[in-house]
Amino acid sequence: MRRDETGASSSLWTLPTDLTTTEPRPEPPPGRVALSRQQEFLHMVDDGSGSGPFGPHYTIVGGWRIRGPLDVAVLRSALADVVARHESLRTMIVRDPGPHQLVRPPQEPHLHVEELPTTGTDREHDAEILLNEVESRPVPATECPSLRAHLGRFDREDAVLVLAAHHTGVDGWSIQVVLRDLAHCYRARRSGRPPELPKVRQYRDYVRWQRQAADGPSVVAARRYWADHLRDAVLTPVRIDWPRGRHQADGTAWYRFRFDEDLGRRVRAYAAERRCTPFMVLAAAHVRQLADATGLDEVVMPTFTPGRRPAWTVDMVGSFFNLLPLRIATPPGGRFADLVDRVRATCLAAIRHEIPFVDLLGVAPDLMRAAADQEHASCVFQLVQSPFMAVDERIGDLTYRAMRRRLRSQEFGSQIPDGALWAVEFDATGGIVGSIGYRRSQFRADTVAALVDGHHDVLDRVLPA
Repeated sequence: MRRDETGASSSLWTLPTDLTTTEPRPEPPPGRVALSRQQEFLHMVDDGSGSGPFGPHYTIVGGWRIRGPLDVAVLRSALADVVARHESLRTMIVRDPGPHQLVRPPQEPHLHVEELPTTGTDREHDAEILLNEVESRPVPATECPSLRAHLGRFDREDAVLVLAAHHTGVDGWSIQVVLRDLAHCYRARRSGRPPELPKVRQYRDYVRWQRQAADGPSVVAARRYWADHLRDAVLTPVRIDWPRGRHQADGTAWYRFRFDEDLGRRVRAYAAERRCTPFMVLAAAHVRQLADATGLDEVVMPTFTPGRRPAWTVDMVGSFFNLLPLRIATPPGGRFADLVDRVRATCLAAIRHEIPFVDLLGVAPDLMRAAADQEHASCVFQLVQSPFMAVDERIGDLTYRAMRRRLRSQEFGSQIPDGALWAVEFDATGGIVGSIGYRRSQFRADTVAALVDGHHDVLDRVLPA
């Protein structure tokens, strides 16, 4: 990971010290595998209606612009190589009898190829339209392999590749790993040499390690920390526009936005001054916004982390992302600098004591109570990150870059189980790009747009020019 001028990691969540340094011994691939603790939480919040985490629209997508003479036949073979390398891409989630994972033998995933318009259009615009369209399509959790590939070709030298998979088995970090491995397998196929990739463990190894570490001293100490830190705490809820149970168009819409380079520069400069990460500044502004809206003197803000612990999970494909609650005091009239410092301290403590959210709920069972009543829902605020984000990478005679600067909102996209989800990151030009996914049965589009405007206004007001 890059490091900023403060010496701190440029993203919030660094890879922490492992709960154990012992890697699991590989075993022959089984047919049936238990769910991870992260997947067990998803199963807990799924109501079986098809609109939750085990439904066909709970997907993860990634898009890349590709320049150069792409060989489609070689791409198909390279996709099959990646599916063979990572069991999670050929693992079905089975709900009954008893939820579990079922690993399937390697097979070639589906690759859909289509021609895109070549004249009179903005190709970046059309590439983003294709990405949104793929995101809106279902991927059943029982499909195997879960990886789908869509190639849109403007001409022989210009294309867009979109990869989609079910989110219960593949997270946002993983989709970037898939693309990295795909690039290396493509080059290997073209050159006739083995791909230059690190050895990789399988998700079942992680599940086994997680169960073996469940009662270890570090995990026991972490549970004690959360029991004390979250005593009498509840996630700070946001008021929804329509009460739960009211008949309303459902599905998840995505509102996308961008803050300009000047604001991005000010965020980074302030982070350097306070010796924290830029995300902590953005999160503090969100906390300030929640406190102002609710009148509360403390905010409990949920955020997603990569969940990549222990460190040997970095190159793996699977569902590792984890939810952590950040409990932060917000006394009225307090200085923003003090708030940023409290956010920093809370984030660092959360990292040191990270455990799966479902285990955290075991010591704080009332945490989600206020965010699940008839009038409220939760709002998660997260940083999008992966060490494998491609920026003008070259592989043989091809160059590729991740489509991070998405600005087109959409009425129907990847599902979130409930409430709203912020996702922010810095784009290549220094600005801040982000999105809010929200349940259409709970929020109006103008309410979500107002949240973004409010966040911008807080940042603009508290940061030095």
